[in-house]
This record gives sequence, C-alpha cells and structure tokens, in this order.
Amino acid sequence: MSNKSIKTLAKPDSIIKGLPNICGHEEDVELATSSNSPIFQSNADALQGVRAAFALALHMHQPTISAGGDALEKASLINNLQYMFEHQSEGDNHNASVFEQCYTRIADFIRQLVDEGKSPRIMLDYSGNLLWGLDQMDKRYVLDNLSTVTVDPKYRKHVEWLGTMWSHALPSSTPVPDLKLHMRAWQHHFASIFGFEALSRVKGFSPPEMHMPNHPDVVYAYIKALQDCGYKWLLVQEHTVEEPDGSALRQKHLPRKLLARNIAGDTISITALIKTQGSDTKLVAQIQPLSEARGLQRLELDGKSVPQFVVQVGDGENGGVMMNEFPRDYMEKMRQLPADVPTFNGTEYLELIEALGVNPDHYPVIQPVHQAKLWSKYHGGGTDALTHAIEACKKEDSRFHMDGGSWTDNISWTSGYENVLDPMNQFSAHFHEVVDGKVSDGKISDTNDHRYRNALTHLLLSQTSCFRYWGQGRWTDYGKEICRRGMAILSDWE
Repeated sequence: MSNKSIKTLAKPDSIIKGLPNICGHEEDVELATSSNSPIFQSNADALQGVRAAFALALHMHQPTISAGGDALEKASLINNLQYMFEHQSEGDNHNASVFEQCYTRIADFIRQLVDEGKSPRIMLDYSGNLLWGLDQMDKRYVLDNLSTVTVDPKYRKHVEWLGTMWSHALPSSTPVPDLKLHMRAWQHHFASIFGFEALSRVKGFSPPEMHMPNHPDVVYAYIKALQDCGYKWLLVQEHTVEEPDGSALRQKHLPRKLLARNIAGDTISITALIKTQGSDTKLVAQIQPLSEARGLQRLELDGKSVPQFVVQVGDGENGGVMMNEFPRDYMEKMRQLPADVPTFNGTEYLELIEALGVNPDHYPVIQPVHQAKLWSKYHGGGTDALTHAIEACKKEDSRFHMDGGSWTDNISWTSGYENVLDPMNQFSAHFHEVVDGKVSDGKISDTNDHRYRNALTHLLLSQTSCFRYWGQGRWTDYGKEICRRGMAILSDWE
C-alpha cells in the first residue's frame, strides 16, 4: 500500500516536451480524487434564516486548432486565442485582448471583495484546451493569478473549480472508451497547474455545451466514468432531463438524483444540480439568479426544510454583457447580498443541506429525456430489440431521438457531420487497438511515454465540439486534419 498523502504529492510540469500534461500520474490523480472528506467543513447553522440561495458559474473555452502556419497539413497546433491575436481583422478577433482579461479578472474580483470583508462565490469551468493554450502563449500570468484564489486558504473557499471534458467533447458523440480519458486528462492537467491538493477539492462536473447523453448505454457509461473519477455531482440543463413518468421537470431548484439504466437493466446514479433554461450569458452577467432566488421559499427535502438553490452558468468572455455588465453587476451584488438570500458554490450548498441531515440517496429521481418513452417500448432483448424500440418511438413522435440534449435543441452535433465524425471514430478505434495492446503487453512502460501522450493529445483534440458547432468548412477541416495526424502517429508507432 502506498504511503503517499495528498499533501506530499509534488506538482508536475504542466507542459512536457511541448505537450500538455494529461497522463502519466494516474496513481497520484486517483489518490487526490478519491477523497470523500468534506471540502467546506460546512455547519448547518449557516442555513439559519436562509430562504433561498444562488450560484454562478463561468465557462471558459478556446479550441486548439491546426492553424499555426499557412498550410493546414504543416501548421502547428495553437490555441484559437493565439489565432485571434494574429488575425485581428477577422470577425470579432479584435476582442482577443479583452477575452484574455476575462480569463484572469475573476481572481482580482474575488480578492478585492474578500479583502473588503465580503463573501463572494463563483464556480469556474476552464477547458483543457484553454489551460494549455495560455501556457503555450506564455500567458502564464493568467494561470498564476487564478492560482491565488485556488490555493490560498484566504480566498479558495470562495471559488469552486468544476471538472469537465479536457478538450470540450460532447459525451453523446464521444466514443465511450474515451469518456474517462477526457475526464482524467483534465484532472491531470489541472493538478499540474494548481496542485493535487486543489484537485482533491474538485467534486462537481460541468459538461461542455451542458450536454446530456440519453442513449441508455452511453449515459450509463458517462455516469460510471464520472464516479470512477471521483465526481460527486453534475450540472444538468433542465430540458435535457425528465421526471420518471416522462413529464417535464417540475422541481428545478433542489438537488435531484440523476438515474441511468443500461439495456442490461443495470442502474447507476449521481447527484444533479439543475441549471434552468434561459439566455445564459445575460442571466449570469446581470446576476439574474439572485433575483430569481429572492422569490423562493424553503421546501421540504428528505423530511428537512432546506433553501431552494438557483444555478446558472454562462460563457465568461462572450458578448458585451459578459465583457462589460458582469464586472459591474457582480461586484455590486456581491457587496449587497441579502442575509436571507446568500450565494453558495455547488459543493458547499450540498454539504450544508447534508449537515442538516438530508441524505443524497433520497433526492427525487430524474432521468435523461425520452427515457420513459423508450422503456415503454423496450422490454429486454439486447441491441437489436433496442434498435427496434428506438425506431418505433421515432415513428410515434418526430421529436424523439437518442442524440442527447444540450443548452439548445437548435443545433445538431451529429447530423451532417459524418465527414468529421467518421475519421474521429476511426481514429479512436485504432488508438485503442494499437495503444491498449502496447500497454497490456508491456511495450509501454507507463503512460508517461511521450508517444502515448502525443497520441492521446491528438485523440482528445479530435473530439472538440467546435469542429461541428461552427459548421462545415475551415472548422471541420481542422478536425479532420487532427485525425489525420493522429493516425500517422499511430502508424509510425506500430
């Protein structure tokens, strides 16, 4: 048995031979993320007189693209923020310096408010692409500034980092064997920047595009991967889930138990905090969750009276409201919080109501959207029977699908993107055929091998959602090129 403790784990380098540190320290990451100790040492007395509470989360992401040069096939991998700086005349690229400041300024806001004697809260979700890009661009000052509110005990209780998929991949269209690779890669990378002790305090998960898979086997594997990686709760968009009877979500401001069932009949669950529908950036910029929480009263949960909890997440840099209104409104509202409607972070709120005696196993159950309809048609029989059940559901209801849900139903992440999804899936299958075999037969001494990290980096990058979000053309070309390079890496390695 290892004698290591989280406090004795040394912080590794964040970049190794030009690649992000996303593997090679599995034992240390496992140790850090398996801790079940309370993060906030919450006292139930803190909820006395509290009617409701709210939380804000900032999502930050810039994709990695093959655009560091003229020819696509030879261009180096750079962050899109760097591309913005180098091509100021294109689109809104003139905002590159403003975006950069958005990535760092929240640390300044937190320190200022805490030093004033206030009690602000914020949750942060930064993609691995962005963390690596800031390092690549020699913008280390951004990460160092964020470290002040991540590590220093004076400030860190006010900031909660949320884990995510390392390269902003969507769970539904990510090959199932790669789900855990993304989650562990982000944890590796985060620890290399902020340390393993800081990683041990990351218990919530923020899915890219607020995406929720609804295929039974995929969502089961997704929640299983989250649990394996030590996550205790998940942010969920309200319209991507349903009540057990298939009706729309009724109680949105209390924690729920997200239940998944695979076609073999196995079940698994995780705590879900509901992000309600709305114009995300505007709601966060104008601190609308506080206004919403003001109109709520305590409700009973597991026999205890608890405050309702309003949660919103929005892009932390996109749009004029985030650039200009968020700093003004955030500072003003955090200075004038009503005593009966405070702000908490997600894990903090959950620990507070658990201190009241609420058991997470007793949260009301929800499930991914369309599950009730599917289970009314599927009664066992395996994959073929499930396929027939899905087709029967589609014939009855044109809105039925197994593509999962996200922050908007106006965008399909799969339809029409075979030109990038096919290479992505082929790359993933070949990665596991080649790499898993080399690990199992001892040809790779460990996952710190540069060849493994190089192949893994390209695999995860190929699955970035941006290669579909922005439509056909340059963005899908980036995705296909990364797949081509990844296949070449594997070919050279065979």
